[in-house]
Amino acid sequence: MGIHATLRYDDPRAALDFLVGTLGLTEGRVATADDGTVAHAEVRWEDSTLLLGPRSGDPRFDTGRAVLYLTAADPDALYARVGGAEVVQEPVDQPYGSREFAVADPEGNVWCFGTYRP
Repeated sequence: MGIHATLRYDDPRAALDFLVGTLGLTEGRVATADDGTVAHAEVRWEDSTLLLGPRSGDPRFDTGRAVLYLTAADPDALYARVGGAEVVQEPVDQPYGSREFAVADPEGNVWCFGTYRP
């Protein structure tokens, strides 16, 4: 059991490449459609899995922009390797004790990385 968020993308292959290649998430299962496009993909961060796929045209299931928070033991080291990503927030110490930063993916979802563990 658990919570597994799903993000829908206009170009799920580009999103998958960004999440794995730039942000360092781990690629899981990837299923392709008959035309070779990504129909469903899983990416992992620590013990969490995020699902992603193409927009379906059904507004009940197509996500808008999302903000995601991922825990990181050393956000500064991670920030140093995300070159090329659009920076939304430079590394900062938050008043609640977290060190964090944020970047946007190619379709505008915001990915925050920090030391705060809810």
